[in-house]
Amino acid sequence: MKTKTIKQTVTFPTTPEKLYALLLDSKTLTKLHGSKTAMTKRPKGKFSVFGGYCHGYNIELAEHNKIEQAWVFKEDGWPEDHYSFCTFLLEPAAKGVKMTFTQKGVPEHKVEELKAGWYDFYWNPILQYLQP
Repeated sequence: MKTKTIKQTVTFPTTPEKLYALLLDSKTLTKLHGSKTAMTKRPKGKFSVFGGYCHGYNIELAEHNKIEQAWVFKEDGWPEDHYSFCTFLLEPAAKGVKMTFTQKGVPEHKVEELKAGWYDFYWNPILQYLQP
């Protein structure tokens, strides 16, 4: 199976500490997604997002700076045992925190759909939530 990498950069009007906490907060993500999210804040801990549509485990957690996770998506043509690897890098920026997101190992036929999906279901809801 051919795979590709997705890379996106988004600036959020908050601090690295608050964004890091939000990305691992089950209650807030459940509210933002409108479906059950179960996150863990420990390395090798398992998680489930969107009521089980996505699941995986934490690889590395560097508090306030980096979250690295392995993700599986329940998508047509996405093998059940195929993990993509997502890295969320957080850096202070002039207007908040710059997050550089990289997802490696995305099945080639799902790249465009997932590019849009990260914005529709993650970045934009988080941006709306953070607005005063």
